[in-house]
Amino acid sequence: MKYAIVQEYEGDYSLSLMCRTLSVSRGGYGRWRDRLPSPRSQRREQMTRQVQETYKAFKARYGSRRIADELKALGYGCSTNYIADIMQSAGLKARNGRGFNYRHHSLTMVNVSENLLWRKFKADVPNQKWTSDITYIWVDNQWLYLATVMDLYSRRIVGWALDNTMTEALTKRALEDALKRRKCEPGLIVHSDRGTQYRAQKYIDFAKKNGLKLSMSRKGNCWDNAPMESFFSRLKVELIYAKDYRCVPEAKADIFEYIEIFYNRKRRHSANGYLSPVAFEDKTVLAA
Repeated sequence: MKYAIVQEYEGDYSLSLMCRTLSVSRGGYGRWRDRLPSPRSQRREQMTRQVQETYKAFKARYGSRRIADELKALGYGCSTNYIADIMQSAGLKARNGRGFNYRHHSLTMVNVSENLLWRKFKADVPNQKWTSDITYIWVDNQWLYLATVMDLYSRRIVGWALDNTMTEALTKRALEDALKRRKCEPGLIVHSDRGTQYRAQKYIDFAKKNGLKLSMSRKGNCWDNAPMESFFSRLKVELIYAKDYRCVPEAKADIFEYIEIFYNRKRRHSANGYLSPVAFEDKTVLAA
């Protein structure tokens, strides 16, 4: 404590006078002032820098678990609790917020497909089970609609489309995008809710033409499409809610970055053992 007082006023008063007044050794004070940080404090300082850089690199989307996984992948030994403590001390907190909203559909249902998934969201191979849905994004006093297609094997977004209208053309474009990217065999299940866009005859005809088997959630049961709802929830928490979009091009650019660069290729997914969807698929190919 006395050394700290001397250090605080060094330069303002005579060093000899302060040491004599406080009855401390000038030599002892010099050794205390020039001491090196302990290995433990040095490691803490280094890890704090790494955590801050990782937190910034992932745009505040990662909490302690995923930051710890990122640092482990870089060769830094650390636990989730250790990273959580650093984040708390540094005032770093992952974005969090509202979950997904449930939508009520019309009680009059036509072209309703059987539920082929029954919440069995695990797939043995890629392109065995896909799921699709639409979400809303507020941009410049209008709604922008995003339709996505997810492969349940790796939770990768394999197709998506954006538009300012929500019709069967939007869901069809997202499905077309997925089919162009992936090599699919007849019998692939494509699951969705009972929205009118998925019950539209043009969408159904397109799916059947490509050998797809359509599956739909039970009426008003959002949990029958939980993986897709979860993706939309994270998209909004980690991107949309942090923005105030003033133009559609800006929103489209950010959504592209989130899906194609961050979510598919970087974001660690719990269903994949905390590998990103692309890394999980690449690992499977190497293991085959």
